[in-house]
Amino acid sequence: MVKKNKNNNRPTQPLSLEGRAGEGYIVYHNTRCSKSREACSILEEEGVKFETIEYLKTPPTQTKIKELKMLGIKAAELVRKSEPLFREKFANKKLTETQWIKILAENPVLIERPIVVKGNKAIIGRPPEKVLELIG
Repeated sequence: MVKKNKNNNRPTQPLSLEGRAGEGYIVYHNTRCSKSREACSILEEEGVKFETIEYLKTPPTQTKIKELKMLGIKAAELVRKSEPLFREKFANKKLTETQWIKILAENPVLIERPIVVKGNKAIIGRPPEKVLELIG
C-alpha cells in the first residue's frame, strides 16, 4: 500500500528493511544521477537482481529513514551536502537526528543516492563501486 505524504501529497514508500528486502536487493535510485545509474549497472553486471525505487517519486517515511540508523547510517550521513537546498537552508545549522529525519522525509531531494539495501544491511553507493561490498 502506498501512502500519501501529508506534507506534499506525493506517494511515500518505506525503506524496506524486512519483507521484500529479505528476498533481494532494493536500490533507492534517482534516474537523473549518473552515480546512481552506475551503481545499478554494477549490480546488473554482477548478476544481482534488485528492485529499484525512485525515491523522489516515492519518498521514504520518517519511520523508514529511522530504520537506517539501526543499520549504522545516521540521518546526517544521508544528506546531500552539495544540494542547493542544503546550502540555502541547512548548511550552518546544528540539527539533531530527529530533525534531520524529518527534513529528509519532507525534502527527499536531500537524500544521498543511491542507497542499496539487502536484508539488514544498507550502504550508500558512493562511489558506485561501493555496492560490491554489499554483495561480497
